[in-house]
Amino acid sequence: KANKCKYNTRLDTYGCGCQHNCNYCYARSLLHFRGLWDAAHPRVADIEKVRRKIRSLPSGSIIRLGGMTDVFSPDELQYHTTYQTIQDGIYQGKLSHRHEVCTSRCPGVFRDLGQGTGPIQITVTCLDDAQTAQFEKASPPSQRIRAIQALQAEGYDVAIRLSPIIEEYMDFDKLNDLGIERCVVEFLRVNSWIKQWFRGVDFSKYTVRQGGYHHLPLKEKQRIVEKIHIPQKTICEDVTEHYQFWRDFVNPNKEIAVISGKRIIDSSNTPIRRLFFLLFSKNAGLTLNGVFPQFLFNNA
Repeated sequence: KANKCKYNTRLDTYGCGCQHNCNYCYARSLLHFRGLWDAAHPRVADIEKVRRKIRSLPSGSIIRLGGMTDVFSPDELQYHTTYQTIQDGIYQGKLSHRHEVCTSRCPGVFRDLGQGTGPIQITVTCLDDAQTAQFEKASPPSQRIRAIQALQAEGYDVAIRLSPIIEEYMDFDKLNDLGIERCVVEFLRVNSWIKQWFRGVDFSKYTVRQGGYHHLPLKEKQRIVEKIHIPQKTICEDVTEHYQFWRDFVNPNKEIAVISGKRIIDSSNTPIRRLFFLLFSKNAGLTLNGVFPQFLFNNA
C-alpha cells in the first residue's frame, strides 16, 4: 500500500492501542487477537527516535502519521508526542502548511489553523449521537456537523469525511439536507473480528476479498454513492479494480491518486520540497497551547 500511496515513511507516535477503540477499526482487528491491543494505554513513541528519523529524511518525503493508532487520542494531552513531531518538521524547514490537509472528529477548533492551512476533513460515520456512541468514543456527530457548516460558511476548504460509510447507519436524506458542499467517502473493510464487534450490518453483502478483508462489490458501492447528493464527491478505495473506476469516472481530480484516503500530488504539478505529513485522527476536542496545527490530513 505504501508504494501505491507514494509515502516512503510511516510514523506512529502512539501504538498497540487507541483510546477511541472504534468497533470497525482495522488496526484493532489486526492486533487484538495477538494480545497487542491496549485501548486504555497505547504505547508512546520515543520522541528522540522520531526526531532522528525526521532529520534523516530528504526534502520531498511523504510521511504518514498514525497508520495504526490515532495520533491525537486523549494521551496526546499528556505527552504531546504528535505535536512535537509536527513542530520538529516545521522548525527543520521540512514541513510547509501549504501541504497540509486537516481532518478530525474535533469540532470548533479549526479556526486556529487559518484559511491558508489547507483542506479540512471532519469524519462522520453516523448522524445519530446516541447510535454513534455505541461503536466509537469520539465527539458527537451533531457537533462535527455544526463545525463543518460554520467553517464552510466562513470560506474554509472543508469536507465531511464519511469513513467508513455504512448504509445501515447513515440517514441519507438528513445527510443531503445539511448543505455541505464536499465529501470524501471510504467503505468498510470487514474481517472476522469486526463482524464480532460491529453489530447491525449485513455482512453477507461483503463478498469481495482482497488484502485480508471482505469488501462490498463495486455495484453495491456505486448504489450507495448514488444516494449521496453532496455536489463534490471523492471516493477513497482499497480494492484495486474499484479504485481504478472511481479514479477514472467519479473523483474530481484525475491527476490525483486516491487509495484508502491518501491523496498524492501528481508529478506534473509543482514538486513538493518539504516533508508532507499524512495524519489520521478521530480526536474529540484536543487543543494544544491554543494552536492547532496537528490535524493535518491528506486531501483524498
